[in-house]
Amino acid sequence: MMSINMNDDKDNAEKESEQEETNASSLVEKIQQLGQSNVPQAPDSNIHVLSIIGQVEGHLQLPPQNKTTKYEHLLPQLIAVEQNPKIEGLIILLNTVGGDVEAGLALAEMIASMSKPTTSIVLGGGHSIGAPIAVATDYSFIVPTATMTIHPVRLTGLVIGVPQTFEYLDKMQERVIQFIVEHSNIDTEKLKDLMFAKGNLTRDIGTNVVGKEAVNYGLIDEVGGVKEAIQKLNNLIQGEQSREEGVS
Repeated sequence: MMSINMNDDKDNAEKESEQEETNASSLVEKIQQLGQSNVPQAPDSNIHVLSIIGQVEGHLQLPPQNKTTKYEHLLPQLIAVEQNPKIEGLIILLNTVGGDVEAGLALAEMIASMSKPTTSIVLGGGHSIGAPIAVATDYSFIVPTATMTIHPVRLTGLVIGVPQTFEYLDKMQERVIQFIVEHSNIDTEKLKDLMFAKGNLTRDIGTNVVGKEAVNYGLIDEVGGVKEAIQKLNNLIQGEQSREEGVS
C-alpha cells in the first residue's frame, strides 16, 4: 500500500509539473501574440483593466518593430467585459500615438456603448485618434505630464487628386469632431481651433495640450491618475447599483 501511495504522489507531482509548464507556455504565447498577461487579481475584483498602448493598428498590419494595439483583439474583450456579470466596471489605460481612424472610432464607439461604468486615464500620450477613445468613457482623467495632440485626419497611400477625395476626408474629419464633442465638454468651434491651429506644432498644424490644459479646454474631465480613476469608477458602480435597486 505504501508503494502505491508513493507512486500516486509521484504521478501527481509530474502532472502538476506538466500543468505548470503548460500554463507558462500559454502565458508566453499570449504575451507574444496578443500582448496580454494573466496578472493575478483578487478573487473579489470587480474591475477590468484594458490598455491601449503604442499605435492603434487597423486594417493594415504594421512593421514588427512598431509597438501596436490590434483593435480586432480588443473588440471581443469589450464584449466579454460587457457579458461577464462579475465585472462591474472598466478602466482604459491610454498611452498611444494614434493610428487607424476607423479602428480607433470603432473602439471608441464600443466603449461608449457599454452599459457598465467606465473611466479612462491618459498616461504619457493620448494623441490623434487616441482623443476619441479617451473621451468615450463615462469619466476621463489625464496625468499632469501627459500630452494630447489634436490635429486633422491624414490619408496615407494612393490619393486621387479629385474633389471627391477631399470631400471624403472632410466627412471623416467631421465624424471624429462630432464624436469628441458629444462625449466631452469641449465645443465644436474650440475643437476646430485647436485642430487647425498653425505654429503650435513643428512642420504640422494642430495643437499639443498638456495635462491641465486638456481639462481647461473641456476635452478631459479631470487631472488624476490610478487612485482617482478607481475611486471615480467605484462611485459610478455604486450609483449604478443604487439605480438598479430603486428600479427593482
